Amino acid sequence: MSGTNSITTEQLRLWDKRHVWHPFTQMQEWERDEQIIIVKGEGCWLIDTDGRRYLDGVASMWTNVHGHCRRELNDALKEQVDRLEHSTLLGLASEQSIILAARLAEITPPGLDRFFYSDNGSTAMEVAVKMAYQYQVHSGRPERSRFITFRHAYHGDTLGAVSVGGIGIYHTTFKPLMFETIQAPAPYCYRCEMGCSRTSCSMECIDALEALMEGNAGLVAGLVIEPLVQGAGGMIVQPAGFLKRVRNLCDRYDILMIVDEVATGFGRTGKMFACNHEGVVPDIMALSKGIAAGYLPLAATVMIDKVYSAFLGSYSELKTFFHGHTFTGNPLACAVALKSLQLFQQDNLLAELQPKIAWLTQRLGDFESMPHVGDVRQCGLAAGIELVENRETGAPYPWELKVGMRVCLEARKRGVFSRPLGNTIVIFPPLVISNSELEILLNVLQESIRVVTE
Repeated sequence: MSGTNSITTEQLRLWDKRHVWHPFTQMQEWERDEQIIIVKGEGCWLIDTDGRRYLDGVASMWTNVHGHCRRELNDALKEQVDRLEHSTLLGLASEQSIILAARLAEITPPGLDRFFYSDNGSTAMEVAVKMAYQYQVHSGRPERSRFITFRHAYHGDTLGAVSVGGIGIYHTTFKPLMFETIQAPAPYCYRCEMGCSRTSCSMECIDALEALMEGNAGLVAGLVIEPLVQGAGGMIVQPAGFLKRVRNLCDRYDILMIVDEVATGFGRTGKMFACNHEGVVPDIMALSKGIAAGYLPLAATVMIDKVYSAFLGSYSELKTFFHGHTFTGNPLACAVALKSLQLFQQDNLLAELQPKIAWLTQRLGDFESMPHVGDVRQCGLAAGIELVENRETGAPYPWELKVGMRVCLEARKRGVFSRPLGNTIVIFPPLVISNSELEILLNVLQESIRVVTE
């Protein structure tokens, strides 16, 4: 092909159906539909081949922070690409990865200052799980090979990350390939498996978690948790104090606490990291998505010195962490990440988020009275609206009806791109979204829910 400007939308659609397999997509249905093909981004908006604009209601899969094609980020990328596109960290050091690690160490929870780079959230969690087990081996406790996880958890799609997940529709197929974990009840207050209601809750799920820890004492390498909110599980928000109590239990039973901040990190919850809300310092933390502001694949697994030090020894001891990725610490991604951190300060972004979060809280109240809205959950600038067939009983819509997807398709007709989690409608826009754009997002989603469910 001599160029792309002359390729028609219809030709692109034909090639897409012929050659591209899309993630989390039933391709038989996809091939029957007319696809939207995005070619440009401006701020919080995506623009297709026909010039139609769509408000990016999910921050391009929960990654975008400062908007699309932010000039400062573009310039940082262009400047770096003229200097160095990539150099391996296997046997060499790289300027941008060094500087980024130093800058991140200034903002991560105290003591988390050792960074192992990879390229996405799944690999960051894969690193965390392997690292936690090898730490136990080096500490003379190879029998500590189990992991405590939570139902409704999602930590990625590589096999280790799948093993510590807890969403049946994503994970059950691969069970023969997965290692066994110890699953704890999730703090899903709307559908509490402990039989409690919000008014009667004493965090009985924490008692159940402690019983699992006590019953498996000496066998557990680590506990894996999404802090404050389980994202892919349906934006399930944990009650205040839950995360802190989990940290205390991990200390009591000498279990490494592994926190998955892939979705919650970099301002999404209103603080730089979700752990900051309850003063929690995990032993290992996984970062990705917003780390490079949605521009390029980048991830980091961060650990305290106790974990890092267990891998130190002579070459012959084979304590090396034998894990790595081709594009580990890629200079282009690190350069953009560094500029993104500067923009957080330059734009006073965390402070600017607070009135938006407060307004979102107030505006979400309008959804609570809708006849097929069962529960509304919010954590910072992230929210989930769970749609139900029967509001009185909480009976869910049959998944075959695809109610959540139909709502999002209705919103797309009105210029908003959203992506549901089953029958939970997700609100997860770029952090720089304006008040007027946030109003558009909420109005369109509310009207789309009304059209589909009433």
